[in-house]
Amino acid sequence: MTTTGEEDTAALGGPWWWARWRSAAFDWSLGLVSAVECAVEGIPFARDAGIPSAVGVVFGLLAGSVLVVRRKWPIAVVLVSIAITPAQMGYLMGIVGLYTLAASELPRRIIASLAGMQLVGTLIVTFVRVRQSMDQGRLTIGDWFIPFAAITTSLGLTAPPLLLGMYVGARRRLMESLRERADSLERELQLLAERAEERAEWARGEERTRIAREMHDVVAHRVSLMVVHAAALQAVARKDPEKAVRNAALVGDMGRQALTELREMLGVLRSGGPGERAASVPVVAVGVAAAVVVEEGEGPCLSELDELVGQSAAAGMVVELLVEGEMRTYAADVEQTAYRVVQEALTNVHKHAAGAKTHVRLAHREGEIAMQVENGPPPEVSALSAGFPSGGNGLVGMKERVMALGGVFVSGPTEAGGFRVSAVIPAS
Repeated sequence: MTTTGEEDTAALGGPWWWARWRSAAFDWSLGLVSAVECAVEGIPFARDAGIPSAVGVVFGLLAGSVLVVRRKWPIAVVLVSIAITPAQMGYLMGIVGLYTLAASELPRRIIASLAGMQLVGTLIVTFVRVRQSMDQGRLTIGDWFIPFAAITTSLGLTAPPLLLGMYVGARRRLMESLRERADSLERELQLLAERAEERAEWARGEERTRIAREMHDVVAHRVSLMVVHAAALQAVARKDPEKAVRNAALVGDMGRQALTELREMLGVLRSGGPGERAASVPVVAVGVAAAVVVEEGEGPCLSELDELVGQSAAAGMVVELLVEGEMRTYAADVEQTAYRVVQEALTNVHKHAAGAKTHVRLAHREGEIAMQVENGPPPEVSALSAGFPSGGNGLVGMKERVMALGGVFVSGPTEAGGFRVSAVIPAS
């Protein structure tokens, strides 16, 4: 609610039909003045009518006090003023009542009818009174003055309050309309602010998920290979010192690569504040879902797939890479996603099927790129098995990556007892 609306609401709570106490005090003051006026005017009326003056005073007090209810029943006030017009009473009541009627929300035809009745009544009474004064010799002006005085007096008592009331009523309705529009706009702004906060929170959640997925891809694969080599190092340390030295060197290389990738990722996070990072996440509709496309800078690409497979082979995995179709360049997010799918699939083989023969297939097709990582059943006893912990997020992360680009992801066990991971990603 706007400030004006709050002030208006705070001012409400007057007695009976009055919205404010000051409005009630003002109307009672007007009613008192009107009652005194009509009481004074009731004395000559009683004398002309041949009735006691006290009756005229009481009649004037009762008639004039009707002005108190002008806000509640403006029609009644105008009708009473019209009724006592022949007695030359209630001028203040007629003016204020007509003003209140014109400023009210009543239909225009009712306002016009009552204003016309008051105009005609005032015109007739003024015409008769001026004519009587001229006949009695109290006025010596020509006959032209009679219609002039009647018209001028009736218009003077009717037109100004009518026009002023119509202006005030129109202005009041305009202000109420503007206040309602301002309140509606404020509610819309609050709703937009709430939605913006929800979108920001959603973007922060998506960013946290993306960072967690990247950290998982980097750490899980590198550390898994380090653990495999460490287990092999432990097994051959005494029997084959040269091989132990080579495995130790590989562990060091893996650790340095993992640290390098982690530093790059943390450097991206430090390059902008949380607000800037969250604001850089545009949302793109994918079917009925929404995907987050994040500029990830320089990352792994398909040209590094041979090196990735070679690292797994160096760790003792029997792995074969088969590439179909002509090698070509894809968008950065497509190449990174394809690389991460293969990387995570190989990591899962290290974790859950150490020593199993693995086939990696990459197919460059028209308009899409397909990849498949399939391993056979693991040997019953594996010297390379080191009891890897698993958070259960690898397959979920791969599926999220692929579906965010509009692709298809399928994973599950094979009939031979192994496991297969397949993904197809649109090339554009």
